[in-house]
Formats: sequence, C-alpha cells, structure tokens
Amino acid sequence: MIQELNQAEFYKCKTLLNDLGHLEAKAVIEGNNPGRVFVDHLETPKAGLIWLGNHDGFFFIGDEQSDVFHQEINDFMDTTIIPEARQLNLTNFIVIGNHSRWDKTIEKFFAHRHMQKFNQNVYRLEHHKEHDEPPIKRDYHVMKITKDLFLNQKNSIENIGFLHSKIAGFWSSTEDFFDKGIGYSVINQNKIVSLCFSGFVAGNVHGLDMETIKEHQGNKLGQMAASSVVDECVSKGMIPYWDCEEANKPSNAIAKKIGLEKSFSYNVYLFPIDS
Repeated sequence: MIQELNQAEFYKCKTLLNDLGHLEAKAVIEGNNPGRVFVDHLETPKAGLIWLGNHDGFFFIGDEQSDVFHQEINDFMDTTIIPEARQLNLTNFIVIGNHSRWDKTIEKFFAHRHMQKFNQNVYRLEHHKEHDEPPIKRDYHVMKITKDLFLNQKNSIENIGFLHSKIAGFWSSTEDFFDKGIGYSVINQNKIVSLCFSGFVAGNVHGLDMETIKEHQGNKLGQMAASSVVDECVSKGMIPYWDCEEANKPSNAIAKKIGLEKSFSYNVYLFPIDS
C-alpha cells in the first residue's frame, strides 16, 4: 500500500531520482527543503510521490510501472491527499513526472479528471559567459538579502513581510535559508520591490525564485536581482537553475539575458481538487 516515509528515511529514495531531472525533487530528498514522500514499499521503495513543502506540486519518482501506484493512486488521492489539500485551501492538484516515462502513466491515472497539460522550460548556467547588466534608475538599488536585512531591527524596510513570506514559502526556517541559500533584493523608497533568491537547493545547484511587485514591473528589476544571484553563484562554484512556464515569455527572456541556457523541457499536469 502507499505509505508515508519519515524524513529520516528519505535517503531510501535517492536511487529513484532522475539524475538529469527536477531540482525540487532532489532538494526534498536531500532534506534541504521541506516536503513529504509517499512510497509503494517502506523498506525498499520502487516508486514514490513527493509533495513539495511549499504546496506547489507533486512529483512522481522511480518506476512508473509500480503495481501499487497503479492500483491505489486514485483511492489514495481521494482519501488522503485531497482532504488534506482542502484543509490547506488548495484548489488544484499539480503533478509532474520526474522522468518523461511518467507522462503516459499520469495521463492514464487521472484520465477521468478534468486535466490540463502545460509545458515548462528549465534553464541552467552550463557555460559561464558575460551578461549585460540592465540599466537601473537612480531611485532603485540592489541589496543582498542578509540576516540584518531580514531582521529589519531598525524598521528601515516598510514591507519586510514580503521578504519574510517569500522565504517561509520555500524553507523550513530562516536559518536553513541563510545556511544554504543566496538572495538579492531591489529597494525603492524603503520598500523591497523585487527579489530573487534560492528557492530550492540540491548539491551545488540553486533553483531561483523571483518576484517583482506589480507596480514596479517593466523596469528590469527582476533581471537585476537575478543577475546578482547568478554572479554570486558563479563566484562560489554554484549552478543557477531557472524553471518557468513555456508560455511565460518574459521569464524565459530573463533566463537567457542573465546567461542561462535551456537544459530541458517537461510536462506539467493540473486538475481541480474537486474534479
């Protein structure tokens, strides 16, 4: 039957991961980022389902032919996952196969649900090359996300909650982020208006998350913050990793402008929790 692994036993799933696959799955199994793992056999798993701790999706890993998952996944979804998802006010189930062989299996599992399919692109820094720094207006400045900035003891940042909520969305604790992550913000009139930081980390690979406040979009602030993160990654021998929907042209453009190269594409499946 499908059962949940204790975090201390996540190591049992390392051999199930696609070496060339998604950073998020690796980050959870390595214990860097929060998440839950459900497997077909507790002692010797052959397949698993990872629920990301930021509730941004599920990854199927391992053997897509697992008899247990084929027989039980929909009952498990209806009796365990969906009730918990409702309690978290989630409205959609987002699922991804850690390798492309899972795609047909996912489509078979959930054929009776109102499922949509989207394409995602992953970019990495495969070969370091110089990239153009976008010009920045005088009333904006880039600042590294440090403990002092985060603590904001002098109340110099008016919207520090923006930074706090972003970090909390990916990391179990502030200490974990500062031990393992990198981040930069763009400040305007005592407010953080854009930021880019390590959302997921596995090995020396940093998955970047970026957001710019709506009223400041269009000023290339996200590119500026992301460029600063990439520069620090390069200086420390780390690899930036950027994941975005294929239809999101601005995000794809930023990845290229900061020197990243397309690594692979994959499918994302989405259906309403109450479908």
